[in-house]
Amino acid sequence: MADSKEAGAEAPPAGAAARGGLSLLSQGESEEPSAQGSALFLGGNEVKSRAVVKYSSAPPRTAFARLEEKTDLKLPPANWLRESAKLGPAGTTILGNSRKSKPFSSFGMAYDFIDSVGNDVDVVSDSENIKKLLKIPYSKSHVSMAVHRIGRTLLLDELDIQELFMRSSQTGDWTWLKEFYQRLIDQKWQRKKKSKEHWYQKAILSKFLYYSINGDGAAQPVPSAAEQQESSSSDQTNDSDGASWPAPFEMPSSVSEDPSASSQGLKNDFVRNILWTFEDIHMLVGSNMPIFGGGRYPAVSLRLRDNNKPINVLTGIDYWLDNLICNVPELVMCFHVNGIVQKYEMIKTEEIPNLENSNFSTKVIKDIAQNILSFLKSNCTKEGHTYWLFKASGSDIVKLYDLTTLCEETEDKYQNPFTMPVAILLYKVACNMMMKKNQNKKHYGTVRTLLLNCVKLLDKSRHPQIIASANYMLSELFQLDEPKKEESSESPLNENSDESYSEEEEEMPDSDENGPYGTSSDPSDDSKAVAIIKSVGELSVPEKYKSIHQIRPSCAFPVCHDTEERCRLVLSYVLEGLKSVDSSIKKESDLPAADPNTPIPLKYEDESTRGGPEGLEKQMALFLDKMGSLQKGNYSSQSGMIPGSWQHKMKLQLILKSSKAYYVLSDAAMSLQKYGRALRYIKLALQSHDTYCCLCTNMLSEVLLFLSQYLTLCGDIQLMLAQNASNRAAHLEEFNYQTKEDQEILHSLHRESSCQGFAWATDLSTDLESQLSVSCKCYEAANEILQFSDLKSQNPEHYVQVLKRMGNIRNEIGVFYMNQAAALQSERLVSKTVSTAEQQLWKKSFSCFEKGIHNFESIDDATNAALLLCNTGRLMRICAQAHCGAGDEFKREFSPEEGLYYNKAVDYYLKALRSLGTRDIHPAVWDSVNWELSTTYFTMATLQQDYAPLSRKAQEQIEKEVSEAMMKSLKYCDVDSVSARQPLCQYRAATIHHRLASMYHSCLRNQVGDEQLRKQHRVLADLHYSKAGKLFQLLKDAPCELLRVQLERVAFAEFQMASQNSNVGKLKTLSGALDIMVRTKHAFQLIRKELVEEFEQPKSEETPPAADSSPSLNREEVTKLLSIFESRLSFLLLQSIKLLSSTKKKTSSILDEDVLLKTNKQVYSQLLRATANKNASLLERVDLLIHLLDQLARGGGGSTAVQ
Repeated sequence: MADSKEAGAEAPPAGAAARGGLSLLSQGESEEPSAQGSALFLGGNEVKSRAVVKYSSAPPRTAFARLEEKTDLKLPPANWLRESAKLGPAGTTILGNSRKSKPFSSFGMAYDFIDSVGNDVDVVSDSENIKKLLKIPYSKSHVSMAVHRIGRTLLLDELDIQELFMRSSQTGDWTWLKEFYQRLIDQKWQRKKKSKEHWYQKAILSKFLYYSINGDGAAQPVPSAAEQQESSSSDQTNDSDGASWPAPFEMPSSVSEDPSASSQGLKNDFVRNILWTFEDIHMLVGSNMPIFGGGRYPAVSLRLRDNNKPINVLTGIDYWLDNLICNVPELVMCFHVNGIVQKYEMIKTEEIPNLENSNFSTKVIKDIAQNILSFLKSNCTKEGHTYWLFKASGSDIVKLYDLTTLCEETEDKYQNPFTMPVAILLYKVACNMMMKKNQNKKHYGTVRTLLLNCVKLLDKSRHPQIIASANYMLSELFQLDEPKKEESSESPLNENSDESYSEEEEEMPDSDENGPYGTSSDPSDDSKAVAIIKSVGELSVPEKYKSIHQIRPSCAFPVCHDTEERCRLVLSYVLEGLKSVDSSIKKESDLPAADPNTPIPLKYEDESTRGGPEGLEKQMALFLDKMGSLQKGNYSSQSGMIPGSWQHKMKLQLILKSSKAYYVLSDAAMSLQKYGRALRYIKLALQSHDTYCCLCTNMLSEVLLFLSQYLTLCGDIQLMLAQNASNRAAHLEEFNYQTKEDQEILHSLHRESSCQGFAWATDLSTDLESQLSVSCKCYEAANEILQFSDLKSQNPEHYVQVLKRMGNIRNEIGVFYMNQAAALQSERLVSKTVSTAEQQLWKKSFSCFEKGIHNFESIDDATNAALLLCNTGRLMRICAQAHCGAGDEFKREFSPEEGLYYNKAVDYYLKALRSLGTRDIHPAVWDSVNWELSTTYFTMATLQQDYAPLSRKAQEQIEKEVSEAMMKSLKYCDVDSVSARQPLCQYRAATIHHRLASMYHSCLRNQVGDEQLRKQHRVLADLHYSKAGKLFQLLKDAPCELLRVQLERVAFAEFQMASQNSNVGKLKTLSGALDIMVRTKHAFQLIRKELVEEFEQPKSEETPPAADSSPSLNREEVTKLLSIFESRLSFLLLQSIKLLSSTKKKTSSILDEDVLLKTNKQVYSQLLRATANKNASLLERVDLLIHLLDQLARGGGGSTAVQ
């Protein structure tokens, strides 16, 4: 039988269908009409039947030879039991009926047509089993079949109790079933021998078929009794050997690589595999029926009948179903009497149900098929379980038992010989579904169920490879980084159910009524049955089981509500896989000694032929050495795994999966701001990756990309830990916590490696500087991996992200050192000179900023480059401030070092603006740089003005530089744009104008000589005072500054008046000064408002000021300015009264001047009385001044003023 597959010229090797889809038909079979299928219409009752040959090893079909009448079939033909060219080398096996099918025949077919199993096929079985099932209502003979469920497919195999118990007597296997059988069904079991008639009929049929092929009719001498006995016994031996049951655990551990293990009888031994659709039932059927053809009859089946025995219903159904399954349109029947050929008769297939003595309803057969399938599908619900369908001889009751449950009640639950083939099939179907690239994720629930049931069936100690592989596939089902919307939300979490179907099992309507069991001694034992058909007659009732003939949905894929849950599931499968691998690795002491006669294979590789990946390993080794994480002898397994072994390959895959899962967990914890947990997970990810690197002999660039991503995330976590130092205790607690699962995975990793490769990256330090430094080192390492492995060009997005992070961390470190330098500077009280520590911090900070700028510029990130240039400018200002303390405060001058650093700061700010180009790129950053630049110019000008370096420069030179710096500061100070910074800009601009006005005013006082220059200074002073006053008036929180500017303007007017000779000119100037005084009313109103608010606020209630409220009033300064204002107003009014009076004596009175004089006198009088009252409060004085200024304004005190 082993050679039967080679009979057809184009028959593929066993398992071809499983590897590459459907097998090709052989030449002879391709001519059959069954390739297209057909619908047969029989006896008026339409029964839909379609058969498609999936595989055939039959030789080209030959016409049958019609034997002459009176041919004696008892005499053997010349070619009997010999190979024939027409038959091919297969010999007698092509005739099929000469032997029984093997107990695992359906598994052989399932392995070959793995695509069909679990999806679109309802039943896989031998045609003999199908016929036996469909004849149950008509037959009194016993039925014993093993039923297995794989997805929605049922596998049916004959369970030969006789053979089984014979084996049990010899080996001790199946004793539990034998005991159960004897207790429940047949107390006095004994083997039944086959009759002589059986062997006689078998021999006659064989000779008839050989005559039909041979056709010469020449009889041969009858073999001697010894030869006949020998052939008979060999036939019998074939029967028993062919159906021999494999002992449990004979299957080798490498079964996953070749699950069809030929020694176990799991080959597809059928001549034809046919996809038969009977009504709505899809079956994959194996058939060995000989088909003849040629001439008038393209396809006929040949039957031999004893003329003395009429055809009964069972025979009719047998012939009809055989022809339907093989799609043969006609039947040729040869009648004989005592072995002598009488006549031939040709019958069409559709006429078979109407033959005399054997007529039957095809509709009833259809109902029987549908009812049996519904019954089995409804009750054989557990994948991996072996069910036993049994009907005792002469009984009408059909029972279904779950043998797996019965077997588990015994001492060794692995005694069921079906366990291994079922597990392998579950595994293969799952593999096949996983490997389909177009496989929809909706089938993942089915795949998961198949694999879970496969793992459940196997003994961990005996089948570690399949268990490890199944667990790895289970982990692969979960997309670690998939967004939540892709997850199934149709059904709730299935709580890892081991059952294939999530629905509650529907019971048969009558399954709770235990009918009598005929020979059963204890009817109560019927409770062992899963389901019962009380009477075979029920099967003929149309749609008796229709209510439960539903293909149940496959197990729902568990809905993981968050990433952590999904990753934890993946890690649980990874751990189981790792345990299987580790348990299979023998200790060195267990390894067999080397055979002195077997040469040791030495691997030789020509260096010139080595490809790119090896170069990666060298670079990786150098990189790890540089990182300080490469230990001697690190690149080998410590557990003794052999590179290239299944353990080595599987452990690599599992470790890589665990590293990915921990990375995703870390990323999820990071987004939840659980930084301690995130660091713990990324540590585990890096430890997994380190072990992978130790084991891997051929580094893939994809794996290096993962490492770069892990290090990048690790850098992010360390940075966030540095920035969240306040919550350090909580982070430390999270970091040190570890689950049992994580510990076990780590233990498996430690079997191969010390896992210390990246220990430096995952330490939780309490020092801010070291955390920032580790973060930076992580990014640098990630970047270096991208550089040497040429991943930069393949993953530009990741490369840009790494460089951005490098630039950012260098900015953070630069700012950290800069702040430290500033802190040292503020603490420096005694020593006025710059310390070495400060200078070192400046250098470190500057170096970090410089590298960061380079990082951002290399990826054209102008905005961030501008921010770092801005920070460098700030560092230069801190350096300048550090040099301002040198020398005595009283003799202090603006030093050259200060000027140098401030100018450097200006250069960096200008570079930042050039980097941005225009404000549109990033308005906020643009405005910020402009403000800093304006501040730098302003600070430089202020310091030069306040601490003029007169020992080095002339006064005029200093004034010129101050003026230029102030004007540049104004240029970069945007007072017009409405923004949060606008009041600051207005205040800055007003202050600049005030300072410039004061400077020109001072120049005018101190200068002698050049009248042209004096005039220029006078105009500039007046202009800047005017602008300063207008800007301060726009501000609500600068009344004192406005008051000061106005007082200085008055002083400037007084200074001008002193140099005037004519009374008219003096009077004009006086009027202008009084007008300025009148316009200070706005400042006094603001002061009054704040004084009232202070007065009204209860003193006991210390409420903090609102965010937008102005700073509290400086009462001391207000009092001082008020006194000056009162004295200057008094002076101006007095001078005005004097001038107006003298003018009145000399000239005739003018009405306006009279009113003016009168008003001024009244105001002056009130002012004198008020200033004499020393007890008046500040608020009262302010109120009075507002009142007086109102009077002046109404009386035209400043009506002649000229601006």
